[in-house]
Amino acid sequence: MSSSKFLLLSVFASFSLLKLALAFDNTRFDNKPLAFYCEDDAIDVFPVAFVNTFFGPGGVPSMNLANICNTVDNTTFPGTNLPNCASVGNDIKTCQAKGKIVTLSLGGAGGAVGFSSDSQGETFADTIWNVFLGGSSATRPFGSAVLDGVDLDIEGGSSTGYAAFVNRIRSHASGASKKYFITAAPQCPFPDASLGGVLNAASFDAVYVQFCKKPYLCFDWPLKIILSADIPPKDWDFGLWDDWARQTSPNKNVKIYVGAPASSTAAGSGYQDISTLTKIAVQMRKSFPSFGGVMLWDASQAYVNGRYDLAVKNALSAAGGTGFTYPACSAPAFAAGTNYQGGSQVSFGGYIWQAKFFASSTPSNSPNGEWSAISACSGTGTAPTSVPTSSPTSPPTSGSCAGIAAWSSGEVYTGGQQATFNGHLWTAKWWTEGDTPGGEMLPCGERNVEKEARVDPPREVKQVCLTA
Repeated sequence: MSSSKFLLLSVFASFSLLKLALAFDNTRFDNKPLAFYCEDDAIDVFPVAFVNTFFGPGGVPSMNLANICNTVDNTTFPGTNLPNCASVGNDIKTCQAKGKIVTLSLGGAGGAVGFSSDSQGETFADTIWNVFLGGSSATRPFGSAVLDGVDLDIEGGSSTGYAAFVNRIRSHASGASKKYFITAAPQCPFPDASLGGVLNAASFDAVYVQFCKKPYLCFDWPLKIILSADIPPKDWDFGLWDDWARQTSPNKNVKIYVGAPASSTAAGSGYQDISTLTKIAVQMRKSFPSFGGVMLWDASQAYVNGRYDLAVKNALSAAGGTGFTYPACSAPAFAAGTNYQGGSQVSFGGYIWQAKFFASSTPSNSPNGEWSAISACSGTGTAPTSVPTSSPTSPPTSGSCAGIAAWSSGEVYTGGQQATFNGHLWTAKWWTEGDTPGGEMLPCGERNVEKEARVDPPREVKQVCLTA
């Protein structure tokens, strides 16, 4: 997350009840204390952000909780840059007494973080355990308050030492009198550049995927994908994360969260209105067993944005708090040797898949593959259907362009959709966006052989060519 406003709204489905988490971040949008956000049942989990320096003066970390607690407005422990946040400690206890979970987020977009070795990661884990969790230290910024775990929001640098860090925290927590949670907040493209290997090597309870983080902007797509069956999920990769959670993660019960801004001012891009976000969240809740909830930042902005947090919590609660019922594999079974056009759906291997573009390979959860898993499912699917591999090759005909909208570079077109451009009527051969007609959309039966060879096997396409 950016080092500005961070809110986390998530639902820990691994808990006995549906839960919603909001991060308490380091650039508060208001002056409300942590305890203020614990006054109702909307929020269940608070990651407090951020510990933004791992090795400061005295060998101890530093943190910035903005106007709630920082190194400028608060006293620091002698010989260190670690602020004394006793009032926050009291708020932590208040929230925990109400059944809330409060964790500590490490990193952020501008954090001075990272390790040179596994040994250094283990040493830092010892420090975090003693300073913030179940150990003991003369420098405990939250006093006697004991946080409920840690969150890794690592957005750059090497992955060295992080798996060792997590495993050392797990070792400290084994046999403890309370449960400690370890979470991560990777970017949406799978696998994450900074944490991909760490997620495969250590056990996490939840993964807060940042689906709207620049420069990826994965959140530009979900509503179109979910509400329009003919639009392939080109960038929406929740299915990849679900497959990782159930097949690769050391913890097969890890939960995946949809990350989003709590308001239009909370992030540079990716904000969705509450109607859109709740549709996305509910659809993911019904589609994937690994879905854990929604992650938003920050808590203060959710409150001033019409209680965005409460609306999400209510939608998730209405969709069912615990358990998962696999929907039927309603798409036709995948048939080897068949060429599928972009947008085609098939059932295979416990998922319903949608072709991103022309597809002929066996569906698999690969970031660069031809297919995207849009839902887990039960069964083998209906009888395979025949999919034509080419269109008729009869000559193009003339006609009227009346009622056909002009081509727009920002519009998504799927195979068969039409647009007017430079006095001609163009028909999309497959899924396309931003390709000026003459690339993916061709007039008068012409073909862009170079483009076809790169994206799709060449196919003759009947096109209608008209003079304006």
